[in-house]
Amino acid sequence: MGLYAAAAGVLAGVESRQGSIKGLVYSSNFQNVKQLYALVCETQRYSAVLDAVIASAGLLRAEKKLRPHLAKVLVYELLLGKGFRGGGGRWKALLGRHQARLKAELARLKVHRGVSRNEDLLEVGSRPGPASQLPRFVRVNTLKTCSDDVVDYFKRQGFSYQGRASSLDDFRALKGKHFLLDPLMPELLVFPAQTDLHEHPLYRAGHLILQDRASCLPAMLLDPPPGSHVIDACAAPGNKTSHLAALLKNQGKIFAFDLDAKRLASMATLLARAGVSCCELAEEDFLAVSPSDPRYHEVHYILLDPSCSGSGMPSRQLEEPGAGTPSPARLHALAGFQQRALCHALTFPSLQRLVYSTCSLCREENEDVVRDALQQNPGAFRLAPALPAWPHRGLSTFPGAEHCLRASPETTLSGGFFVAVIERVEVPSSASQAKASAPECTPSPAPKRKKRQQKAAAGACTPPCT
Repeated sequence: MGLYAAAAGVLAGVESRQGSIKGLVYSSNFQNVKQLYALVCETQRYSAVLDAVIASAGLLRAEKKLRPHLAKVLVYELLLGKGFRGGGGRWKALLGRHQARLKAELARLKVHRGVSRNEDLLEVGSRPGPASQLPRFVRVNTLKTCSDDVVDYFKRQGFSYQGRASSLDDFRALKGKHFLLDPLMPELLVFPAQTDLHEHPLYRAGHLILQDRASCLPAMLLDPPPGSHVIDACAAPGNKTSHLAALLKNQGKIFAFDLDAKRLASMATLLARAGVSCCELAEEDFLAVSPSDPRYHEVHYILLDPSCSGSGMPSRQLEEPGAGTPSPARLHALAGFQQRALCHALTFPSLQRLVYSTCSLCREENEDVVRDALQQNPGAFRLAPALPAWPHRGLSTFPGAEHCLRASPETTLSGGFFVAVIERVEVPSSASQAKASAPECTPSPAPKRKKRQQKAAAGACTPPCT
């Protein structure tokens, strides 16, 4: 199924209440779920505008075989999107016959409403806020390439590399074909907002991972050395798992659990494209995994990113307008599950370090869960100081909460996020490794801005553009 047909199917499913956008995207079997999700969300955001333009232009009367949801996706792509991808095929030809009329109707609608920009046609609740201006963050997949070669690749494509950023103001100033290296994350490149790299050859080859800045924190702070055994407790869709594999250099073992078979199938595709070979996927509830199972006796590291309200996700308002604040009942249920999962993770006998994270802004899912779990394990675990240079800290709801990290569009130019690093106070006697300390996360040298000479070695990390 093509991108546009898949997007139309998701929109039809949402309208008939068959599920949420995210759920229907994952069940569509379309390979590039991020591309599909972005197209559906943007089409949905402009739904009322597109309906008005399509009706005024008489598109469905003229093209009687064109279904309404497909028409909406195609008109969005023609008038408001990036243009038809992959050439557009027959859809580009079909819309081409009506292009002049559709553009005229969009212009007439702007005049009628007294606006000049497309986004000013949106209802207030649908207009882009700070999240729409977030930079495009791109993690270099070191299983397949390296930052120096990716930087050179983009420079050969006409991009201008600005070196390592010194502040968030450098992010805000990005325009056009300029890009930077994140000041705290050594493999994270930063491009201007709305930069679309879904069709870029390095992304399609698995050399680049499109991942939000805050979402890169959990694996980086867990920092398992090569050869370690790691549990990724709630693993799908897999970006953090691929990041763990890169840190492990595919040496060691990742046990990745998730209950959603369709999300696991998409995750398997993502991991294969990223070159991950050290991961064992299991369609299993992490709460049902026995810490006494001999398979997990060497697990020293656990990443726990459980289901949450998603109140920090920039795309959430597109999917569910007004969904920024979950109900007290939903928060209570989510926090209960999160606390059970965290307390269960802390019972693994050889655990040395755990990272707990959510994409929620709610205290009940974040500081409160961590506080309660530590109180249930008095003297056994502690919050480790994490990334002192990070500007947004945990809420001061209990002693030590400042060691936690928070993120938001306003303070870190990323999605909303929460991260806590928990360490065992005493390493169990059965553990074979020495106690690990929290990673200092000292930035590595930035790739040089000066154009380096072309590598002569046959093993260069990034292949030529195809």
